[in-house]
Amino acid sequence: MKVTTLLDRATLNRSLAVASIALASVFVVPNTWAQALSLSDSIVPEQANQQGSLQQQEVNDTPRANWNSGTYGPVSATPQDPDALPPFGANLFSGGFRGAMGDGLNPDYRIKPGDQVTVRAWGAVEFDRVLPVDAQGNIFIPGSGPLNVEGQSSQEVDGSVRQAITSVYPDNVQVYTNLQGVQPVAVYVTGYVENPGRYAGTPNDSLLYFLDQSGGIDQDLGSYRQIRVMRDGRNVATVDLYDFLINGNIPRPQFQDGDTIVVEERGPAIAVGGDVHREYRYEMTGTSLSGAELVNLARLRSGVSHVLLRGDREEGPIAQYFPIDMFAGQTIRSGDEVLFSSDKRSETIVVEVEGSYYGPSRYALRDARLSELLDAIAVPENMTAVESISIQRESVKKQQAQSLEESLRRLETTYLGAPSSTNEEAQIRVQEAELIQDFIARASELEPSGRLVVAYDGRISDIRLQDGDVVTIPEVSDSMLISGEVLVPQAAVYRPGMSVIDYIEGAGGFTDRADEDHILVVRQNGAVENARNVNLRPGDEILVMPAAPTHNLQLASTITQILYQIAVATRVAVDL
Repeated sequence: MKVTTLLDRATLNRSLAVASIALASVFVVPNTWAQALSLSDSIVPEQANQQGSLQQQEVNDTPRANWNSGTYGPVSATPQDPDALPPFGANLFSGGFRGAMGDGLNPDYRIKPGDQVTVRAWGAVEFDRVLPVDAQGNIFIPGSGPLNVEGQSSQEVDGSVRQAITSVYPDNVQVYTNLQGVQPVAVYVTGYVENPGRYAGTPNDSLLYFLDQSGGIDQDLGSYRQIRVMRDGRNVATVDLYDFLINGNIPRPQFQDGDTIVVEERGPAIAVGGDVHREYRYEMTGTSLSGAELVNLARLRSGVSHVLLRGDREEGPIAQYFPIDMFAGQTIRSGDEVLFSSDKRSETIVVEVEGSYYGPSRYALRDARLSELLDAIAVPENMTAVESISIQRESVKKQQAQSLEESLRRLETTYLGAPSSTNEEAQIRVQEAELIQDFIARASELEPSGRLVVAYDGRISDIRLQDGDVVTIPEVSDSMLISGEVLVPQAAVYRPGMSVIDYIEGAGGFTDRADEDHILVVRQNGAVENARNVNLRPGDEILVMPAAPTHNLQLASTITQILYQIAVATRVAVDL
């Protein structure tokens, strides 16, 4: 049997533009094994009746996008205060710089008084000594005399010592030198740091080592871009830590005893948020910076397309929205808020199909409805329960989870905080509190299914599909599932004429905790009905609810309502 459309388009009296749906692929299977996934007029309503049916069913067909995320639509009315954000580089002093003292033996190190140099010579003359650098910057070489090495690098010292020895012993002599150790220094750290003070180190230690010793930069008032190294009242180095954070570059002044590191007060700042890897307060070195400079600092996420710039100017508050390629030339000033966003909607959604069908499991669609998707799906003949199609939707799942969370919170607030008038009542409330807390803990771990019932009373709603939808096309079933508060939860073969009680007795009957007045029947399409007013069908699940173990009628009623809510959302009967 060939694949035909789900809806009788002549009956619906509407045409579907071919461009409105771009299916990833459509498979045609042999006529012997496949039938069209098409339903009669009794299942799919005509256009006029369909609209009325949708109004009665209260189907939530809102888009799944989070409109408060800044990705789409309006942003918060109140601009972000730069002082409310951590500074860029706030985690810099959690990396353990204070535990990495330098040894001062790098090739650029300059010799100073107090250092020690190992000198070895063999051949025409032999000696092996560690020579200290005296206060005049000299080392004394036996047989050669004093040699000034202050300010020289280790390579220069090697050359000077070699020349001094060979000038006395020109033939058959070999020389080796090595910087044995350096004189420690004490450096003052002050300004806007957590713990100003005097800290010990070596001349070649990094500035970060001394800053980390002082507890790091004051995140509220300290500058990451204006750090000075002072010596004898003059400035020997100015450090901008942003260059280190972004490019890994940092000046390496050789410290001397008595040097001072001064962290200046924080300069003008801007707040950056939205689709960036980290939301930070960025410090400026002047009164403004360009959009291109900010993009280089903020490290945007992929897909950013627009920028919102808000702030105050002499003419008054401004709020401007730019495409990202126009933002590079904009001027950002102190106190501005910059919000990056991926403000482009994809024209294509991806919908997944599961259950009894032929073809691919995912389809790429454009502005499609359920009927248009089913039009392209072939199913096994006489093996598919087309009248029980349902959809798992992420937005529905979130709504179910939020509703359950609010119900549990109300239960906890209402009954755990209620006062007791007598000791006996207090003891009962303690027992109930333990029961409620355990119930809330287990119920909070359950994950709603997000099932959207689209098949109802023999009709299927032709709703608009959303990105991430999972369309379930169930297989025809010959079984019944009996679960919940029964002695032996099991699956049984469906037999026409058997009642709900017959199936429960076949599963061993009710447990002691069963609420015999509250039994649910869960249909294949996700619909949940009371067992009193239902005709069983193959594929149904009988769910026996537990009774609330409390004599407090109001508490029992509240818990019972939540149990129903959980059963509808998760198809699980939670045992109290």
